[in-house]
Amino acid sequence: MVERTEEQHAEKMKKKQAAHDRIMAGKTVEKGLLIVNTGKGKGKTTAALGMVVRMIGHGKKVGVVQFVKGAMTTGEKAVFDAFPNNVEFKAMGEGFTWNTQDRARDIELAREAWDEVKRMVADPAYDLVLADELNIVLRYDYLPLDEVLEVLTARAEMKHVVVTGRNAPQGLIDAADLVTEMTLVKHPFREQGVKAQEGIEF
Repeated sequence: MVERTEEQHAEKMKKKQAAHDRIMAGKTVEKGLLIVNTGKGKGKTTAALGMVVRMIGHGKKVGVVQFVKGAMTTGEKAVFDAFPNNVEFKAMGEGFTWNTQDRARDIELAREAWDEVKRMVADPAYDLVLADELNIVLRYDYLPLDEVLEVLTARAEMKHVVVTGRNAPQGLIDAADLVTEMTLVKHPFREQGVKAQEGIEF
């Protein structure tokens, strides 16, 4: 390993800062983003909820609709309920489709949750809308992708929308401004038989 003097390090960092400043000077666009968190790894909803926390910190209003997780009590709902002026949190599912085993009911609930997302997207009061696990709904064809894309792409210019869930459809990926795929490297549920735990999974 090559050791650098303080002067060499300072010179290198100065060049990095100048390059960074040149890049940042060209980034002037502000717009509402369509963000997709997908993949088999843990953290899709968690990352999205981190953005919700940031929005609260900036005094913004957020709408959260959970398509699947309404069957369980989550720590995040308890936290966001403490900020009723900033967050409207609607857990509207009844669990995963293998739990309900009732396709017609799943489609009905998906439609009700989607109607809430559409309302929030159309309402200028909301700065960000999180459609949690919408990708699961789309994967099972509970909602038509064309309808979802039409609503999301026609949103107001500064409206941010975050969609989470495994197996994001290609059409949604193509329409998105930012797509992150969480990759599963290791998980205690699979490797060690560790069950879902408070504060970690819910």
